[in-house]
Amino acid sequence: MTTLPFARPAGPLLTPARWLHESLQRQRALTLFGLAMLAAMLPLLALHGLDDRTLRGVGVWVKPLKFLASTGVFALTTAWFVGLLPPARRHDAVVRVVVATLIGTASFENAYITWQAALGEASHYNFADRFHVAMYQLMGAAAVLLTLTQPLLAWHIVRHARADIEPLWRRAVVLGLVLTFALGAGAGAMLGPIQPPAGSGLPLLGWHALGDLRPAHFLGLHAQQLVPLIGLALLRLPRERATRLFALAIVLYVAAWAVAMVLGLQGAVLRPPVLPPA
Repeated sequence: MTTLPFARPAGPLLTPARWLHESLQRQRALTLFGLAMLAAMLPLLALHGLDDRTLRGVGVWVKPLKFLASTGVFALTTAWFVGLLPPARRHDAVVRVVVATLIGTASFENAYITWQAALGEASHYNFADRFHVAMYQLMGAAAVLLTLTQPLLAWHIVRHARADIEPLWRRAVVLGLVLTFALGAGAGAMLGPIQPPAGSGLPLLGWHALGDLRPAHFLGLHAQQLVPLIGLALLRLPRERATRLFALAIVLYVAAWAVAMVLGLQGAVLRPPVLPPA
């Protein structure tokens, strides 16, 4: 079966059933993993409603819920973008490395974060003993490897993309994957030793206006979805105009990330990992 270019606005309606079938065709393991991450949120949502324990003013189950949602969408998006490759290239060594690394790192982070939530203890910025310091550092390494899968996939798409993919759509996907690592890992490296303020912050997201690098990290990590969506929204326009507007949108996107970084560093509290005495 041929897969959808997903770059032709006049194409067939993408219903949930059609999306699922298409995504499984593109990359089965990542699709199933992403759906499993989203499904795992259901029991944690129930626990969040029943468990009144908090960490730094936030329910203990909020962090694992956020990570499950983020990694679930991340895996599903990656699965879809594997479909920009011809079917014969979707099982290349590069793709296998991307799939194995993404599933392995995301599974490790989610398992540890959920376990710590069950214990009522912090997974991030927990320097109580050598074990927790080591686990925090391992999570940092896992996050870097997770984001590194994206430029690796982008490189493979540049070399082997299907001939029926619209150039602007291909460019948007490739740039989004590259920015995911450049901006996401860039903000993540700064976020590692800078603990966000305590308290719930903004509704749902929990961010704070100042001293919180999580908004910049979000913009970086989710360039994977947001930048391709910008490209997709411009596909109905004449190609030259769409190309100019896409370039402007990327400049504004990176500028928004830079502003979020500046605001996040205002009044930030530096708390680097410190090994306790043996």
